[in-house]
This record gives sequence, C-alpha cells and structure tokens, in this order.
Amino acid sequence: MNKQGHVLNAILLAIGVGFVLEPSVTLATAEKIAQVSVPLVLGALFPDVDTAFGRHRKTLHSLPVLGVFLAFPILFGNLYFVWAGVLSHYVLDMVGSRRGIALFHPLSDREFGAPSGVTTSSKYATLVTVIVTALEIAAFWAVHVYLLDLDVDPNAVTQAIGL
Repeated sequence: MNKQGHVLNAILLAIGVGFVLEPSVTLATAEKIAQVSVPLVLGALFPDVDTAFGRHRKTLHSLPVLGVFLAFPILFGNLYFVWAGVLSHYVLDMVGSRRGIALFHPLSDREFGAPSGVTTSSKYATLVTVIVTALEIAAFWAVHVYLLDLDVDPNAVTQAIGL
C-alpha cells in the first residue's frame, strides 16, 4: 500500500480498536480512541521509514522489528498499542498489495504475501485498504473477547514493572 493507504488504515484502526475496547457511544469511547490513536498511527507508519534508508519492505518490515515493538510497552511503560500499528502495516502490505514483505530479514530477503492484493496505484487500493482494516478490527475484537483482554490500564502496567 502507499502512504495514503497506511494513514487511512491507521486512523480507521484507531477508531475501530477504540470501539472494541470501549463498545459504546460515550465520552469513554472517545477517550479510548484518543488513547490508542497515537501509538497505533505511529506504529502503522513506522515501517515505511525504511524508504529513507535501507531497503523498502525489508529493513523495517520483518518479525525481529515487530518483536522490538512488542517489547517496547513492556520495557518502557508507554505506547501500548504501537505493536498493533506495526502488525497492521505488515498485514496490509502482505494481504492488500501484490508484493509482500521480507518477514525474516536480515536472515532472508524472500518476500511473503498473499495473492489477494492490488498494486499500490490501483483504483481499488483504497477499497482494499478499508476491507483489510475491517478484517483487522474483527480479528482484534475476536482476540480481545475470546483469548486475551487487550484493554491496557497504563497505570497498572507501569506499577507492575516498577516504574
């Protein structure tokens, strides 16, 4: 996807995750959307920093980089949903576009993707972005409801890790 697609994905994802975590139409929902929006948007846009250095869809589009972002909130007690933004970016590049990403870089430059994507210049790119984002929100909801409570209380995490 192009930068516009990743921005659209990040904004829609923040709204969707906010409603998943606070499923009402109240001030609490707006607060939850605000809480998750900055880390989700930062995470969703970060992998494309490799367009300025390194090799695009390799240098910052890999599982080791995702691991760093999974550890970040645990180690530093902030940006709790930055990992979800990075993961969303990866999913959009793998499922929404034709090229795929090098998941195991720097060990391997082989790119992985699904045959379902479109080119970034396609007139359907925005539609594909919205569909993939809706599927990501549904997956986030399913994990949150059935597997693991993803609603993070920043104060509880900070106290738990001794900060």
